[in-house]
Amino acid sequence: MIASTIYWNLVMSELKKKLLEHLKEEVYCRLGVSKVHGIGVFALKPIPKGVNPLKSKVKYKDVPISHKELKGIPTSVKKQMKIFCYFDKDEFLVPTIGLNSMDLAVYLNHSKKPNVVFKKNEKLVTLRNIKTGEELFMDYDINFGEKHTF
Repeated sequence: MIASTIYWNLVMSELKKKLLEHLKEEVYCRLGVSKVHGIGVFALKPIPKGVNPLKSKVKYKDVPISHKELKGIPTSVKKQMKIFCYFDKDEFLVPTIGLNSMDLAVYLNHSKKPNVVFKKNEKLVTLRNIKTGEELFMDYDINFGEKHTF
């Protein structure tokens, strides 16, 4: 019993150390009211150029699902997908973690003067230093290869 308590305390100590490091070094953003469109992503602290400002401890991939495959999905759920999933005329990209989890990237608003971009490896990267309180923007046309109109 004592050995398991000691082991548990060591595990918790290491987990706490990693979480504290994450909070200090990797948490850069919050959601807020955007002057551009509804909700946006804003810097909590200065964000250096070349980092992923939305790095998460949750690991997932997006799964392409065609519009045809969505037959039978309630219209209200499809409406949510149009808000929170990337999609084009052929398919939706649905995260393997489903829609009951949150990915701050879905709240990035569009700008022709972006300060973040998705690289080919699907990692988000800052294009320049971002100031505390500044909203993060991506250019949807560059990131998704289509012309977007609003």
